[in-house]
Amino acid sequence: MRYSDTNSITMKTAISLNDDLMHEADQAATKLGLSRSGLVAQALEHYLRHLRQQQVTEQLNKVYSDEPPAEDRQLTALMKRKFKTVIRDQW
Repeated sequence: MRYSDTNSITMKTAISLNDDLMHEADQAATKLGLSRSGLVAQALEHYLRHLRQQQVTEQLNKVYSDEPPAEDRQLTALMKRKFKTVIRDQW
């Protein structure tokens, strides 16, 4: 482990990539003025941020979906039956 220029600990690791992907990554790193490690780190950060945002979106979609969960539908049906009974018994 070592410290990067942002004072965070970095870890050296080895990964296996096919030759075409590695060649394309090297070209992109050169074009962007990054090291191979810098490109991989940025790509991984971007991908993980995308996954987190996707998870939040999925959770929000579940919360705000038009279809209530099954247990809520069951509770609503039970409440309606009770309410109808109360109304019928009062008249």
